Amino acid sequence: MANHNVTGNEGEKIAVNFLRELGYKILHTNWRYRHREIDVICKDQDEVVFVEVKTRSKFEHANPNELITNSKIKHLINAAEEYIISNQIENESRFDVVIVVMDTPPQINHIPGAFEPTV
Repeated sequence: MANHNVTGNEGEKIAVNFLRELGYKILHTNWRYRHREIDVICKDQDEVVFVEVKTRSKFEHANPNELITNSKIKHLINAAEEYIISNQIENESRFDVVIVVMDTPPQINHIPGAFEPTV
């Protein structure tokens, strides 16, 4: 496995543990719909949360809009819509971003409601 994949997988594990500590219930990790993937799907009280995890080996001053392209956002929204339909979800939902910097200890930046689907 390529080094960036190992780093990404480790970052996702850290993000999942972080979300659990916040009280989120993890429903799925690496959920796939065709060629699209949602890193983490969880519940925050009654809200379904679709989480994109970005892992970096060093700190970068970048906002989520620079880390996640419009194309990636479109793929996440399409996959989330499929998840909602196929699981007959009626709860409210949102899209969060968790940025993990692989430091000692890891630095975590959680951005709830990082972006919203456009109509």
